[in-house]
Amino acid sequence: MQVLTELFEKNQNWVKNITDKDPQFFTQLAKDQKPEYLWVGCSDSRVPPSQIANFLPGEVFVHRNIANLVVHTDLNCLSVLQYAVEVLQVKHVVVCGHYGCGGVKAALGDHQYGLIDNWLRNIKDVHRRYATEMENLEEDAKFRLLCEKNVIEQVTNVCNTTIVQNVWKSGKELTVHGLIYDIEDGILKDLGVNATGLEQIESTHKMA
Repeated sequence: MQVLTELFEKNQNWVKNITDKDPQFFTQLAKDQKPEYLWVGCSDSRVPPSQIANFLPGEVFVHRNIANLVVHTDLNCLSVLQYAVEVLQVKHVVVCGHYGCGGVKAALGDHQYGLIDNWLRNIKDVHRRYATEMENLEEDAKFRLLCEKNVIEQVTNVCNTTIVQNVWKSGKELTVHGLIYDIEDGILKDLGVNATGLEQIESTHKMA
């Protein structure tokens, strides 16, 4: 049996560093979680939200999947969203993509990868929606723009859920944000697609 020695050593070092700074940290953490943020991000190992946004344990509720998608048939994602906004009552839902996303790059091509091709079709739909805007761009510029457009579309998908709409109808405060992370310099960028209420939802998706 392979023993994950390095993993356990890193865990023990991490615990020691935390408790040296605050001996009561884990005692307090174990009592409850009251995060202000739900982070919907990509599964890419290079973009862990706790590191890139400097969150401490307990400060952010996280859902990650390939290419940070919010798909209306994905019960996993929707369950996380509902729990975050209704039970934890987070104040911010952050959809964060990143440049250099492998899922977005795969969706730009025609290579078959297997089961994941069905998931990537959601990004291909985004590509189709903005195809005219992208047709004269160089490949790298097209790739970067599709990473951004994908985030914008997922923000819209979050807002179109009955989960978020019901929170807004109840009068509770909730803001949905679209961010993108640049792996090459470590900087987060606001894409300027923040949504705070029902008036920002298209009539075709607004629920009674």
